Amino acid sequence: MERDRRIQWVAGSAVVLALLFAGVATVASARDDRADHAAAPTPRAPAVDSADAGFARDMAVHHQQAVEMSFIVRDRTENEEVRRLAYDIANTQANQRGMMLGWLDLWELPKAAVGQPMAWMAAGHEGHTMDGMDGMAGMGAGYQAHDGSLMPGMATRTELDRLRRADGEEAEILYLQLMTEHHRGGIDMARGCARLCTVKVEKRLAQGMVEAQQSELDMMARMLAARGAEEQ
Repeated sequence: MERDRRIQWVAGSAVVLALLFAGVATVASARDDRADHAAAPTPRAPAVDSADAGFARDMAVHHQQAVEMSFIVRDRTENEEVRRLAYDIANTQANQRGMMLGWLDLWELPKAAVGQPMAWMAAGHEGHTMDGMDGMAGMGAGYQAHDGSLMPGMATRTELDRLRRADGEEAEILYLQLMTEHHRGGIDMARGCARLCTVKVEKRLAQGMVEAQQSELDMMARMLAARGAEEQ
């Protein structure tokens, strides 16, 4: 019996010591983290008219319409392939939109458009020029907003109304056609940020958008062909 008590006491002491050492290590680690943060310079927030801020604002608007169209088609067709694609697009772009709006909050910059949409693509920012940008110079400044379509690739109010009224395969084809144009406009904008933005995490997000949406473009082309339809 006495031997059992000694074993329990030793085991209990080991646990207490382990917790004590863990606590010391945690405090030391926290102190080191604070020291590192104190030594690291605070990154400068992008300017209100920078490519970083402009892309975050404009792509958030662009993404919102993609989410809207995806929810519309979900209710207009029973086709699982189209519904799965719509879910993936809505989920991905809603999450990305939240990230971009979060950055604007962090930077204490307005979320509403400042000037003309995509104007940040019309000229160099932070020492960059538009040389070699595949004819994107002036793209935002040259686009005329109409019928609710604020940027290249965005559907008009009339097209969205058509999608809401369509059913079955007609809705599928119209959604795939509208989303194809939407992705093309989004890819051009994301390429602009990949070249012009200065915030590294935002540049990586933009490049990821290019790659993911190009893959979805290929998929949508196959889906349209399977339905005997063509891109707009």
